[in-house]
Amino acid sequence: MAVGARALLGSRGGSPASSPQLGGRSRSQPPPAPFGAPGHGFRRVTLTKPTFCHCCTDFIWGLAGYQCEVCNFMSHEKCLKHVKIPCSCIAPSLVRVPVAHCFGPPGHYKKKFCTVCRKQLESLAFRCEVCELHVHTDCVPFACSDCRQCHQDGHQDHDTYHHHWREGNLSSSARCEVCKKTCGSSEVLSGLRCEWCGILAHASCYIIVPPECTFGRLRNMILPPNCVRLVSRNFSKMHCFRISESLQTEPDEDEDVDGLTQGSVISTDSSKQTLKIFDGNDAVKRNQFRLISVPRIAKSEEVVEAALRAYYVNDDQQHYELQTFSQQTLFSDDIINRNDATEETNPGPVFREVVPEAWIIRAKPKDHEIIRIYPGWLKVGMAYISLRIDKESTTETVIKEVLLQLGRQTECLQNFKLLEVLMGSKQVQRMVLDDQEMILSRLKDIRKTSIRQMTQTRFYIVENNKSVVRVNLFVGGLPPQLSAEEYTNILKDDLAIKTNLLSLSHVYSMQGAVVLEMSCFSEAERIYMLAKDTMVNDKQLTATVIPEVLHTKLPQNCCPLLVFVNPKSGGLKGRDLLYSFRKLLNPHQVFELTNGGPLPGFHTFSQVPYFRVLVCGGDGTVGWVLGALEEIRHTLVCSEPSVAILPLGTGNDLGRVLRWGAGYSGEDPYSVLISVDEADDVLMDRWTILLDAQEAVESAENGILEPEPPKIVQMNNYCGLGIDAELTLGFHHAREEEPGKFNSRFHNKGVYVKVGLQRISHTRNLHRDIKLKVDQHEVELPSIEGLIFINIPSWGSGADLWGSDHDNRFEKPRIDDGLLEVVGVTGVVHMGQVQGGLRSGIRIAQGSYFRVTLLKPIPVQVDGEPWIQPPGQIIISVAGPKVHMLKKSKQKPKKPGSLKETRTDSVSVTEVGR
Repeated sequence: MAVGARALLGSRGGSPASSPQLGGRSRSQPPPAPFGAPGHGFRRVTLTKPTFCHCCTDFIWGLAGYQCEVCNFMSHEKCLKHVKIPCSCIAPSLVRVPVAHCFGPPGHYKKKFCTVCRKQLESLAFRCEVCELHVHTDCVPFACSDCRQCHQDGHQDHDTYHHHWREGNLSSSARCEVCKKTCGSSEVLSGLRCEWCGILAHASCYIIVPPECTFGRLRNMILPPNCVRLVSRNFSKMHCFRISESLQTEPDEDEDVDGLTQGSVISTDSSKQTLKIFDGNDAVKRNQFRLISVPRIAKSEEVVEAALRAYYVNDDQQHYELQTFSQQTLFSDDIINRNDATEETNPGPVFREVVPEAWIIRAKPKDHEIIRIYPGWLKVGMAYISLRIDKESTTETVIKEVLLQLGRQTECLQNFKLLEVLMGSKQVQRMVLDDQEMILSRLKDIRKTSIRQMTQTRFYIVENNKSVVRVNLFVGGLPPQLSAEEYTNILKDDLAIKTNLLSLSHVYSMQGAVVLEMSCFSEAERIYMLAKDTMVNDKQLTATVIPEVLHTKLPQNCCPLLVFVNPKSGGLKGRDLLYSFRKLLNPHQVFELTNGGPLPGFHTFSQVPYFRVLVCGGDGTVGWVLGALEEIRHTLVCSEPSVAILPLGTGNDLGRVLRWGAGYSGEDPYSVLISVDEADDVLMDRWTILLDAQEAVESAENGILEPEPPKIVQMNNYCGLGIDAELTLGFHHAREEEPGKFNSRFHNKGVYVKVGLQRISHTRNLHRDIKLKVDQHEVELPSIEGLIFINIPSWGSGADLWGSDHDNRFEKPRIDDGLLEVVGVTGVVHMGQVQGGLRSGIRIAQGSYFRVTLLKPIPVQVDGEPWIQPPGQIIISVAGPKVHMLKKSKQKPKKPGSLKETRTDSVSVTEVGR
């Protein structure tokens, strides 16, 4: 767009385009040359209060400032020649590979700036769940589809990845890796950051950095995007990355979907008028418009240019006109304040008739046009080919001309097709054009639908290869322990699957889950949506889109991290961690446990030769993941992955033992990943508890009393009987009654205390109600109210129940010694003293095989999960192989600050500049 154009930018939020710090325009000097500023339309402005330069981040005072009238880029006059950041109006044309964004729910983001209009986010705004993009609600349609490419989808796939630069929203302490000077600011959108390796740079310095990205400090933990394949087509980014759809708020049909300005037109300045502008038929249909403010005495081309700027369109205004809803065009010759007008001339209004409420931008018809054809998928080493088309140009003639310019004119035209790609911020849509499609007519139809849409549309020439469609869908919630044929019949009855379009590639019978491999996109989408509303045996089905990990392409030293996050743990911290880990890693390696559990994650990594696991949650969540790992260990190539913990629960005893802390308190997620990478591998025992009740229960089939079948549970930390389990059970009941209140560690511990005080005077005499055998030897129990079997030296939020005193009767406890310690407590007071560090428990026994006989119903808890156990036998024994855990290293991770030590690439800046 021409420098110094005289139209105002369409505003955000419905008010006329203005900026509070701008007092007026200085017309005493002509606008400066654009220098290296790509696409900006700069105009000198008079500042009534200081603002910041987007180039050097210093103050701008008085008449020393220049502002882009499209994207609000501010600059000193001396900095204009150093401007490298393109204007928002041409940003879509610079996208290398179009990838749609994954917007979460609108929220308030303090000290963040909109990437489109560069203004601070003072109201509700959106952020991408995969990258660092932040935009106002009404700027979403103008954000270009430049999200991270996290997988291969058959379009422009490549094995070499370049830096993925994102501008601004850096901390004020951020430093450029090239010049080592501050490049971040909390006052303005400034500086660049690679969203894969994290390298920071000034806009004027980043061109010195080698283009290839090696993923920085976390390179060995990241699942490389060229090693992930997911052909999604009909699935949204939310589905592909398994992001809970409950996060999104779908607007109604009659509401403003994209957040564009709506409402009545009100002009607050008598010398100006405010107009509603639509950019095409689609905007009229949806009642989505932008407001522009123009002087009442204005040339018609100025109004057109203001309208184009409001929609970030970087075209010559001479090619456009404004029309009313009745299709009456704005008369181009009705211009007032002409240069040759005399003083006696009566100015009159800019329009011959009464100004209508709204106008539509229309493109004037053309007899010929220059279009760009991108040969990206052909990998020919050029960005695009410029081609002149006219009314006779068809898809076939365009393909023929492109092949001629590529030197491939001898190849058959039927082997190629022309693809129209709409690069929307929320979805990238692809459509194959018919061979006889009139290209000029097609462009006219696109512009008629939306002028903005035309700026986001590209044409690609692609080879007409028949690609094999393969979509993997993980379906859980089915009845367990059935055969593949039985699962197929259930899916036929409840989901009406078409067996000729899919097959069961994997069956997890014990877990009641299957993996469907489908050869039809529409069938995959139908089953995915239907499964979410289907129940089998009163149990809700779950459906998850599963990517394919190309394990043969993984680098030799790559050990990707499989991350499980329980968003219900730790209040809102789980949600924040999900967002952080998706940004720092590949989103395909981050799984939300409330969406199908841990099994989809383990299945995705089943062919990865070596990987680690990070579990973000409480001790119960850790036990859940370890249990799932034990059940499907035999299906994994890496059958013994090491497991790290980010404690989000209340007690977090296992996290304490492995040095991960008493609970997550907001540490930098990047530092957490560094700690996981530097952690030590240790072994830990796991135990199997067989619950064999003697009490008969009524059979559901014939009504006859039959013995209750034995149950098996796994134990990692401890198992309690008596008062310990009774308090846990009371807490469990309180949480079930009011689950919304149990979102803080402090409140949860307060409830534990309250439950304990209520039972402080109860007498149980547990030693009379149970019998204990340790390694086939009868053990006489002292007078106790609680019996606890401990596998780790932490109980009840960090208490040392066994104690540190030396005792010749027992070995020193370890988490990998194949032994359990048996401890008794005399009541609530004793438990409080243990947790206060005043006493320890009563040491009773140490062994590897235990049989407990219950003479009456007794409360039992295993790793914080309580229930009432009927009379019968409880047998505790070692459960198979030891599990590999990660223990946080005592050595503190290095502080960020150098290219070799942090998430940036290990590249010497001096070598880069040579």
